[in-house]
Amino acid sequence: MKVLKSTTLLTAFMLVAFFGTTRAQGRPIHEIHSMMIYNFIKYIQWPSSDQSQNFVIAVIGDDEVYNTLNTWYGGKLRGNKKFVVKKFNSPSEISSCHILYVAKGSSKDFDEIKGKLANSSTLIITDKPGLGQKGSGINFRTVNNKLAFELNQKVMEQSQLKVSGQLSSMAILI
Repeated sequence: MKVLKSTTLLTAFMLVAFFGTTRAQGRPIHEIHSMMIYNFIKYIQWPSSDQSQNFVIAVIGDDEVYNTLNTWYGGKLRGNKKFVVKKFNSPSEISSCHILYVAKGSSKDFDEIKGKLANSSTLIITDKPGLGQKGSGINFRTVNNKLAFELNQKVMEQSQLKVSGQLSSMAILI
């Protein structure tokens, strides 16, 4: 049963990630990004030294992604941790989080954001061409009018995040 559930989740994830256009089944892009952010969590392992009781997903620069994540996942459980969704309005507000989604509108502050999270096990997810090479762990991009994502393996290793082979096989590796 567990294998079937994992296979079903992986298949759904792959369909959204690779076979749907950026507005898959009429869904707005902020909903697709929110679904993918949530699905990334299932294929990434954070260090076991993390003793926090909450799993914090933060957003900077996109109220729609923040609102969608908070509505769909805020307060839900991930194992024994509760999902907490935070919104940061500026790089100076950034505090500890497991994931930080940096929307296009905040990408001008990427170097400051990255510096603020240096030496942490935070997965930085971006949505602007070039930010994968510049140091985000995952970067959304459009290829042939389809949403895909880049995975920066070096950044993931430096952040002490373990990525499943399944996720790596779906990514554009950089």
